[in-house]
Amino acid sequence: MCEPRNPANLGIQFTAFNISNLQRSYSSVMSDQEDLISVDYEIFGRVQGVFFRKYTQAEGTNLGLAGWVQNTKSGTVQGQLQGPSMKVKQMQEWLKTTGSPKSQITKAEFKNERKIDTLEHTNFKIVRT
Repeated sequence: MCEPRNPANLGIQFTAFNISNLQRSYSSVMSDQEDLISVDYEIFGRVQGVFFRKYTQAEGTNLGLAGWVQNTKSGTVQGQLQGPSMKVKQMQEWLKTTGSPKSQITKAEFKNERKIDTLEHTNFKIVRT
C-alpha cells in the first residue's frame, strides 16, 4: 500500500500567498463555468418529420442540459435550453449547424437569454403538441 507523501519531502513549499492565488484562480474559472443560463430558441427550415426533436433531446441530454423541444404549427421547432453557459453555447451551435441527419436548417433564432440561479426543468423533454 502506498503511503501518502508529504509535500515538503517532495520539495514543494506552500505559502499563504500561493494558496490564496490558486483559490482565486480556481474560483474565477469555476464561476465562469458554473453560471447557469436559460435561452429560448426557434429553428427554421426542414426540421419537422426528420427526427429533429429526438436528436435535439439526445444532444441536450448528452451535454447535461435541461429544457424542452416541440414542433410548432408554422413548421418550425422551438424550445428552451438551460444549463452551464458553455454547454448552452455548444448546444446553440449544434442547433444552428447540425440538427438531425436529414434536417436542413435555414435559420436559428435565440432570444430571452438570462442568468438563472437554479434549473427550472429536471431533464430535457419532447413536448407533444
